[in-house]
Amino acid sequence: MASENIIEEKKQGQALITDKIQGNNKKLFIESYGCQMNLNDSEIVASILAKEGFNTTHLLEEADLVLVNTCSIREKAEQTIRKRLQKYNRVKRINPEMKIGVLGCMAERLKTKFLEEEKMVDLVVGPDAYRDLPNLVKEIESGKDAINVILSKEETYGDVTPALLALAKFLGLEVVSL
Repeated sequence: MASENIIEEKKQGQALITDKIQGNNKKLFIESYGCQMNLNDSEIVASILAKEGFNTTHLLEEADLVLVNTCSIREKAEQTIRKRLQKYNRVKRINPEMKIGVLGCMAERLKTKFLEEEKMVDLVVGPDAYRDLPNLVKEIESGKDAINVILSKEETYGDVTPALLALAKFLGLEVVSL
C-alpha cells in the first residue's frame, strides 16, 4: 500500500460529519481507521444511511448507530478497534438503545469473534455489502444481530455519491478528479 493512500494520522478516528438533512432524526456516529479507501467508504455509508433517516453526529453519546470502519493492514489495527469497541460499549450501557457495528475488511476477518464470541457489536458489514445496510439496520433495530460479509467482484458503488462530494456539488464547488 502506498503511503499516500494512508489516512493522515490526525484524521484517524475522527467522526465523519456531513450536512444535516431536514427530517432525518436518527443519529449516526462513524469513525474510520486505516487507508483512504475506508474514509471514502465511510462517506458512501453515510450517504446510504442518510436515505434511511440518519444524520451524522460528532457526539458518540447521542448516537443511535455507531459504526467503525476498519482496515486490517495498519499496525496495531485490531488493538485500536478493540479499544474503540470497548469505549462504545461503555456508552451503550448508558444508552442501551444504541447499536454498534464494524465495517470494512477487519469486520470480514473478525466477524465471528466480534459478533458471536465476544458480543462486542450488533452489526458486521464487509466492504462489498454497504448497500445492504438499510436491511441490516432494520434487523438490529428489531433486536437481532446482523451480518453481511459477502465479497463481490462487481460492487463498485459507482452510482452512490459519497456524502461530502454530494455536499460540495450542492454548494456549487468545483470537484476536480486527480
